[in-house]
Amino acid sequence: MPANGLAGEKSPYLLQHASNPVDWMPWGDEAFERARAEDLPIFLSIGYATCHWCHVMERESFEDPVVASFLNDGFVSIKVDREERPDIDSVYMTVCQLMTGHGGWPLTVVMTPKKKPFFAGTYFPRETTHGRIGMLELLPKLKNLWIERRSDVDASSEAAISAVQEAETRTFSVGAGTDLDITMLERGFEELQSRFDQTQGGFGRAPKFPMPHQLLFLMRWHHLTGNPKALEMVDVTLAAMRRGGIFDQLGFGFHRYSTDERWLVPHFEKMLYDQALLAMSYVEMWQVSANEECRFVAEEIFEYVLRDLTDAEGAFYSAEDADSEGREGAFYVWSEAEIDEVLTGTFDDETVSLVKQVFQVQKSGNFADESTGNQNGENILHLGESIHGIASALGCDEAQLRHTLETARAKLFDSRSTRERPLLDDKILTDWNGLMIAALAMGGRVLDAPVYRKAAARAALFLLDKLRDKNGRLLHRYREGEAALTGGATDHAYFVWGLIELYAATFDPKWLETASTLMGALIDDFWDPNGTGVFNAASDQKDVPVRQKDVYDGAMPSANAVTWYVLLRLGRLTGNGKFLNRAAELGQVLAGPIDRNPSAHTMSLVALDLALGPTHEVVVVGDGGSEDTQALLNALQTEYRPRIATLFKEVGDEAGDRLGELAPFSASHGLIDGRAAAYVCSDFACQRPTQDSSEMLALLG
Repeated sequence: MPANGLAGEKSPYLLQHASNPVDWMPWGDEAFERARAEDLPIFLSIGYATCHWCHVMERESFEDPVVASFLNDGFVSIKVDREERPDIDSVYMTVCQLMTGHGGWPLTVVMTPKKKPFFAGTYFPRETTHGRIGMLELLPKLKNLWIERRSDVDASSEAAISAVQEAETRTFSVGAGTDLDITMLERGFEELQSRFDQTQGGFGRAPKFPMPHQLLFLMRWHHLTGNPKALEMVDVTLAAMRRGGIFDQLGFGFHRYSTDERWLVPHFEKMLYDQALLAMSYVEMWQVSANEECRFVAEEIFEYVLRDLTDAEGAFYSAEDADSEGREGAFYVWSEAEIDEVLTGTFDDETVSLVKQVFQVQKSGNFADESTGNQNGENILHLGESIHGIASALGCDEAQLRHTLETARAKLFDSRSTRERPLLDDKILTDWNGLMIAALAMGGRVLDAPVYRKAAARAALFLLDKLRDKNGRLLHRYREGEAALTGGATDHAYFVWGLIELYAATFDPKWLETASTLMGALIDDFWDPNGTGVFNAASDQKDVPVRQKDVYDGAMPSANAVTWYVLLRLGRLTGNGKFLNRAAELGQVLAGPIDRNPSAHTMSLVALDLALGPTHEVVVVGDGGSEDTQALLNALQTEYRPRIATLFKEVGDEAGDRLGELAPFSASHGLIDGRAAAYVCSDFACQRPTQDSSEMLALLG
């Protein structure tokens, strides 16, 4: 079939639709000029490459010649990859939520050539069914509305854009001037506690999303208050997710979310940002609790990412699809007979039965094919209990059980690798890579794993080399040798987060310097001059109908919350008053939204916890290769101290001099009697330097 206007794009999602009979065009001036010239409405469809229902709508409607003829005759049809253009997606998702009360993908919007919407929804079937209007009925209605009731269309579209603008204003005006204090943290904890599933972990009912930033906040609340319930919620949730079908028991990594309360049946797509944020949660929980299971899971996530989502040049791909062989989950599910066939010969019958028992395999299956509703005897592998709990219940040696299960897992994984794989979305996004860099750097530091530090540094160098324009500004997407699309606020904020963690893992001042440079660009290009936060899109980006600000946390933490967090961290690491003043300003901007619904802003609560303190700054001065220096640094790296800013100054080294320039308060610090020393400050009051790690930790409380 001849290609349409998407054939020259780089996005895997857009290329999936390049051979549709629909005359798709990419978002751009050409499409809107055509709509104006031909006086046609725009049919805008937004989705992403690993979206299951996007695939369904494509198969049912966009590959159908009758639906395509309606679209081609009455509309200018535009496809947008929400991961390439989150700024566009955000505007029209807000419209959809205001018009219908809900949202999701695929996102369907019909609008004027001036980008003003008058109809919005999500998935529509080809034909009307179960009370949901079908495309064959909907499109003629919308065409007639455009022709016969243009004044109503214009009024509706103006009202829709005005509603988006008013929602933006209302977000920041209501509750302005609210005090930032510990009661906001306490209310956030209480709201999460009220929704906590005591049995299965997580918050609320099905569907259940991981939402790792909630767990990052709860660990900080426990650290601040000693409240055991906060840590229990994290522990139960992380353990339940690892046991569930939401975790790929053979190849590792987490699927997108669970459709049920037990974390059993996932939507099977795997997203890079989920791996990053969950890895951070497991690493921090290992720091807090010394629970080895958390360390194992973090290492499993990293193994998956480095094996399956890493480009040859070191950056990280975006996602893997849910579908293969034409249906969701086909790559991941197993019949009992398939498991028997793979394992028989390697194990005796008793051991095969044990493996099936551990992975909860049933002859009748536990997974129903969504398209038919049939069980088909297929199983999502999951654990009914932790390996430690299973060994205790069976009265067997835990180490031997782990060895047996690992041997079986490897056999099943190798067998599964011969199946048709889901689509790999191999575009490289700056913001998602920033999160993965942060996670790997944190893992390298806390788990003392050089391979993770190296992977984080390699990815950061890739972004700095490939994803900046001629003026040094960040770009958003790289694929097949092409870097494109102006970077947004999340690209800058998330990457700065990654660079801060990379500095903490390596103490190389170049990462701190680069983070400061990019933070300056974030302030210059995205800061609202009216003092109400950070815009999603840069000041010179003109193709979005409304410049929005991302405040509420969704699957990923909001741009404003992460900006606040990294401003605080970077300001304390460098002593840069501009960053700290901007952080204070942004905190006041976010106070109103946080106050209205604290648990919807848990990344902001993470930042607030840091802002309220108590905080500590430590400068260790010494020879990086000496035992006395390493003793001080190691004591700081292993313990969970989320409000500490640690710098290392190498004596007699160019890096130490550079650090003195980046963080001037460290310039005068030196060795004491030729030996390493730690200079500790707490809430802007500095203590006498010490050379003893125990005394240093005591000064930190």
